[in-house]
Amino acid sequence: MVHRKIRFVAPAVLFGWLAMTGFSGWASAQEAPKPAEAPAAAPAAAPAAEAAKPAEAPKPKIDSGDTAWVLTSSALVMLMTLPGLALFYGGLVRRKNALSTIMHSFIILCVISVQWVLFGYTLAFGPDIKQLIGGLDFLGLKGMNGSPSSYAATIPDFAFMIFQAMFAVITPALITGAFAERIKFSAFLVFTLLWATIVYDPLAHWVWGGGWLQKLGALDFAGGTVVHISSGVSALVAAIVIGKRKGHGKEIMAPHNLPFTVLGAGLLWFGWFGFNAGSALAGNALAASAFVTTNTATAAAALGWLFIEWAETGRPTVLGAASGAVAGLVAITPAAGFVGPISSLILGFAAGIICYIGVTKIKAAFGYDDALDVFGIHGIGGTWGAIATGLFASKAVNDAGADGLFFGGGFGQVTNQIIAVGASWALAIVGTFVILKVIDGAMGLRVTDEDEVAGLDLSQHGETGYNL
Repeated sequence: MVHRKIRFVAPAVLFGWLAMTGFSGWASAQEAPKPAEAPAAAPAAAPAAEAAKPAEAPKPKIDSGDTAWVLTSSALVMLMTLPGLALFYGGLVRRKNALSTIMHSFIILCVISVQWVLFGYTLAFGPDIKQLIGGLDFLGLKGMNGSPSSYAATIPDFAFMIFQAMFAVITPALITGAFAERIKFSAFLVFTLLWATIVYDPLAHWVWGGGWLQKLGALDFAGGTVVHISSGVSALVAAIVIGKRKGHGKEIMAPHNLPFTVLGAGLLWFGWFGFNAGSALAGNALAASAFVTTNTATAAAALGWLFIEWAETGRPTVLGAASGAVAGLVAITPAAGFVGPISSLILGFAAGIICYIGVTKIKAAFGYDDALDVFGIHGIGGTWGAIATGLFASKAVNDAGADGLFFGGGFGQVTNQIIAVGASWALAIVGTFVILKVIDGAMGLRVTDEDEVAGLDLSQHGETGYNL
């Protein structure tokens, strides 16, 4: 056991040293604002008539570079769902459920793409109604014509809309990992549509569309509350309401194709640069900063998970490294545009350890069957990331943000973040529970025992993933 402890202690000491120095010397140097340039010489005095004219505000102008970056980022976020998440989840289930699991991600892309155009976008980003929901002004994208977006003046409104559409797609797709291998396809379709409308759209408005959490000052750069807490907590509710898989705890339910899962994790990492850096909504320095912090936190989280797993079990696993990377991606998401590189390293390393505990200890203690650990990674990782944003945020990184606790801002921002976390948890729990109960009463949630034993590929779709 001594050699196992040594393998873990050495990296832990290194990252502990980084944590201690990061808040003072090193982190301050990395994240300090650049010295202001000397002002240019004052121009000659203008004629009195010219000086008297009021200055005209510059009109918004679409920038081709910003537009190209946001559209590219939209494609990257789509890639996160399909094929990224589809492969990640598809490899983790048993062979008889591979196709049905991949199908969930594929069909969600179709369903939410239509829902978003018809009414999802306007509920999330339409004109604010009492800081709770968007109005119906953009129903069916009415009135949108490619003019500068009110949310980002240098890109067209359609670019902002489709970028946000891909966020709306991946969020319910994340939930599917919790009820994999046992939900009826018809019930899954109805759940997806209702959940996106009742939970996701209002929460997106609260945080990004002019709602009460945005007015409060809660920070969420790319979706820690809107995407990860909402999906992770909803996944926990779904796992409990739908119940455990047949044979859970008695049969071995090992992943059938880990290479699929690792490939999916790599695609998620790749696409996440669009997710986080694209949320700058411009090809600028903030996008570059978010790109760097995303990569740094992800790498650190993979190492954090790997080291604690290695110390506890004696073996560093490929699945552990991939899971740790996803945990880091989740945790840095709300903070990506508000923290510097050293802060992201500390945040990410802690996320790997925290999510490992969530998946291996908390899940075992409570005994719920979250099939693919959505809550352990997204619910717990998203919660940590949202709160950590209140600790590590720095206005030296982003003037539109705030100074967190470790950068002289006191507990104010931490309090705002905790309120946002609590509101996200509450909406996800209540909304998901009601939706599932209504669907269960109307049409049933689970397949029959016989269909579950046969596998959802065959029983729900009449196909098999492998003909060997």
